[in-house]
Amino acid sequence: MRRMFGGAAVLVSAMLALAACGGGGGTGANPLTSGSAAPSGSATASGAGKAVIGSFDFDESVLLASIYAQALEAKGVQVEEKPRIGTREVVYDQVKSGGLTVVPEYNGNLLGFVDLQNTASTTDEVNAALKEKLPPELEVLDSSPAEDKDTLSVTKATQQKLSLTSMEDLAKVSKDLVVGGPPEFKKRWEKRFKDVYGIEFKQWEPKGPATADALKDGSIQVGNVFSTDPKMTANGLVPLEDPKHVFAAQNVTPLVFKSAADDTVRTTLNAVSAKLTTQSLLDMMQKISVNKDEPATVAKEWLTANGLG
Repeated sequence: MRRMFGGAAVLVSAMLALAACGGGGGTGANPLTSGSAAPSGSATASGAGKAVIGSFDFDESVLLASIYAQALEAKGVQVEEKPRIGTREVVYDQVKSGGLTVVPEYNGNLLGFVDLQNTASTTDEVNAALKEKLPPELEVLDSSPAEDKDTLSVTKATQQKLSLTSMEDLAKVSKDLVVGGPPEFKKRWEKRFKDVYGIEFKQWEPKGPATADALKDGSIQVGNVFSTDPKMTANGLVPLEDPKHVFAAQNVTPLVFKSAADDTVRTTLNAVSAKLTTQSLLDMMQKISVNKDEPATVAKEWLTANGLG
C-alpha cells in the first residue's frame, strides 16, 4: 500500500506505495482549472500575501490542507484552497511550478518519490535526504510528530496475554501467530522482518482492508494496520513499537514553493506541525470517517483547541 520506503528489500515495489498517500485519481472537474483560472506557474503565481493550498484526493490530505488554510487565514494570509487534486505526480508538479504554494506531504513517501533508491528511515534521516534531493524551487518545513504509517498491531487482549510492547517482543512468539495485511504484504516484508527482528510468522493471510476487523474477530493475531486508521480506536488495537525503524518515517510535513512562502507562512505552518500528533490525527479521522463530519469543521475544532485558530 502506501508507505513502503523503509529498506532496500522493498524499494523495487516502492512506486506502488505512492497511490494512497499520493491520492487516487479524482472524478469530476479538475480543481486546478475549475472555478478560478489555474495559476500561471511563476514565482508570483499565488499573488502577494496569498497562499494556494492543495491536497491529494483522500480525506486525510483534505483535512490537513484545511488545517493549514485556516491557520494561515487566522494570521491574515489570503488563502485559496485546491482540494482533491489527484496523485502525487500531479500535485508535486504543481508545487514545483508555483501553481500551489503549500501541500501537506508525508516525508518518507516524498523522499521515495524524488529518490527511489534512498534508504533513509528515521525522521531526521529522511528530512536530511529531502533537503539534498529536492529541487531548488521546493522546501520542506518542520515535520510534525504525526505519522500515518505502517504498523504491526495487535488487540489489547493479545498485547496483555503475550506481554507485547515492541516488534522485538513479537519476535519471541511470532512463530505461533498468524499475521494479516495487504495481498503484497508478505512479499514486501517477510525477509525484512526476519533480518531486522528475527520475526517469523506461523502463517500470512491476505486480509487487505479487512485486516483491522480480522484482528478484532481473532482470525489473525497480528495485523498491518496504518497508524491513523480509525479502526485502530474503534477495534481497540495497539501498534507495536518499531525501535529499529523497519517502517520508514512518514511524518506529516508541509511541502512549499519556496519563493511564495513568506515568513508568516513558514512560522504558522511550523506552529501547526509542533502541535499535530498521530493521536490527534487519528481522533480527527475518526470524526470524519465514522461520524461523517466535514474536514473543514474538524480542522477548525482542532485549531481552536490548540490555540491556532
